[in-house]
Amino acid sequence: MKRTHNFNPGPAVLPAPVLEQAQAEMLDYRGRGMSVLEMSHRSKEYEAINASVEARLKHLLGLGDDYRILLMQGGASTQFAVLPMNFLPADATADYLVTGVWGEKAVEEARRFGTVHVAANTEAGGFRELPASDAITLSAAPAYVHITTNETVQGVQWHALPALGTAPLVADMSSDILARPLDARAFALLYAGAQKNIGPAGVTVVAVRTKWLEEANAEIPVALRYKTFASNNSLYNTPPVFAVYMLDLVLEWIEKQGLDVVGERNAHKAQLIYDAIDASGGFYRGHAVRSARSLMNVTFRLPEEQLEKQFVAEAEAAGMVGLAGHRSIGGVRASLYNALEIASCQALAQFMADFLQRNG
Repeated sequence: MKRTHNFNPGPAVLPAPVLEQAQAEMLDYRGRGMSVLEMSHRSKEYEAINASVEARLKHLLGLGDDYRILLMQGGASTQFAVLPMNFLPADATADYLVTGVWGEKAVEEARRFGTVHVAANTEAGGFRELPASDAITLSAAPAYVHITTNETVQGVQWHALPALGTAPLVADMSSDILARPLDARAFALLYAGAQKNIGPAGVTVVAVRTKWLEEANAEIPVALRYKTFASNNSLYNTPPVFAVYMLDLVLEWIEKQGLDVVGERNAHKAQLIYDAIDASGGFYRGHAVRSARSLMNVTFRLPEEQLEKQFVAEAEAAGMVGLAGHRSIGGVRASLYNALEIASCQALAQFMADFLQRNG
């Protein structure tokens, strides 16, 4: 069968070799006579998968035994609440840098549990850029400082971490985790829904510094404590076993290529689309300023909304799906996650040139 050019923003494209392996093991996982979907999370086979995920993530993120990997559920949206429940004391303030829709949502949720200080907010400029260092005003002693490393809706990404003092640094990394080499040790905690770069929907990865974990609130519901997941190796309750299994296969796929290679390929894919935008004479207008352009989500507009709808419809007819912009802002968005092949970006760039010639 011919694979679709899948530009969906999440759940997103998965590596073909991973899907093929999952297909081969669907009815019989390594001689067990059953699928991982049917397997007890207390079985030695599943515990081996669970342990493998933690080991692979630590290796790929460059983390040692002073960090724990937690496998949770509920996506980043749940982490928006779980984070302040665990680490925002009643007498403290948490600082947030807001560079797009998901940063806004994180702030909104955190305010339900404590005091939040917005240290920077680029909404006035339409979330097109990252805040300059002199526009970031941290509070006196924040409990933590939170950033969103990549904003999927606006297509804005931190390419280098800002200087944010000595407070614990936290990141929502849902849309660019393991998309490039990054100093993960800079973070006291990072979290990411798997469904864009490292797996299917259903499992959320958390990496947390063990020393900071000791300070977490122990008076919240047991199933919402990071400590619960750490002390039970993410097996306190029934985990999303198949999603974790798929996560392990994708991590193995990344390991085989090397994170440097993955990052270089992602940069090349993004450049193909940005070159098509920049060569269009203004017909395609990128949303993010050049210095903040995301390698994961290329967002752009056309001269008219009707042309945007025509573009998306004709692209889908040509085998390219998932290109409609987020419902909140419209336009066009091409999500270029790890498993998307270079050939898909080449096809989109050629389609953009052809569409411009016919409609420009």
